[in-house]
Amino acid sequence: MKVINCTVESIEAQTSIVHKVVLTPEFPLEFKAGQYLQVVMGENDKRPFSIANAPSSSNKIELHIGADPANSYAFEVLAECKEEGKLIVEAPLGNAYLRESSSPAIVVAGGTGYSYAKSIVLDCLENQPQRELTLYWGAKSLNDLYESSELEAMSITHPHFTFIPVVEHPSDGWTGHTGWVHKAVMKDISDFSALQVYTAGRFEMSATIRDEFCANGLNKTELFGDAYAFI
Repeated sequence: MKVINCTVESIEAQTSIVHKVVLTPEFPLEFKAGQYLQVVMGENDKRPFSIANAPSSSNKIELHIGADPANSYAFEVLAECKEEGKLIVEAPLGNAYLRESSSPAIVVAGGTGYSYAKSIVLDCLENQPQRELTLYWGAKSLNDLYESSELEAMSITHPHFTFIPVVEHPSDGWTGHTGWVHKAVMKDISDFSALQVYTAGRFEMSATIRDEFCANGLNKTELFGDAYAFI
C-alpha cells in the first residue's frame, strides 16, 4: 500500500446523487481489478472507495461517489474534490480482486457497488476474453443504472459477456428483471457449483448472497467481496 497525492481531473454527475470522479495520481498506480483505495480525510479518518477503472489504465483513478447530502461520509469527499481539487489516497487495498480462472464468472453489483464490478468486467474482457462473464447490476430505477447503454454495447462486441440490468421500481414497458438483484440471479441460475462469484453492495446483500448461493452449490472459496472481511 502506498500514500499517493492525486489531482482531480474531472467530476461528472451520473445521476442526481452519483458522481464519477477521475483522479490523476502523482505516479501510476499498480493494483488488481476489484481492489479499493482509502481517501485520507484525516489521520484517523480514512474512507474506502472502489477503483472503477481497469488496472491497465494505471495513470488514472476513477471513483463513483454516491454523494447524497444525507450521507456525509461520501458527500464530504466529493466536496473536498470540488473545493480543493486534490485528494490524498492510500492504495491498493482489498483481497476481493479478479482471479484468473476457466470457471464462468458472475458479478453481482448493487447501486454504486457497480464501481467494483466495472473494474473486474473491464479487466476480464481485456485479459480473459474467452471467459464466460455475466454482470447483474441492480438499482432502484433504470435511470440509476447510469452506464447501462455502454454495458449493452460491450455485450454486443464481446460475445462472452452478458449484462443483465435489474430494477426495483420498473417503468411502464419494462420487460427485464425486477426486485432485488441477488434474487434475479437465482431466478436465472439454480446450480452455482461450477461458478465464481464477485459481489459488491450493501453488507446485507452480501450476507444473503453468501447464504443463498452457497446453499445452492457455490463453494465459499469461489465467492469474493470486500464485505466478507467484516461479516
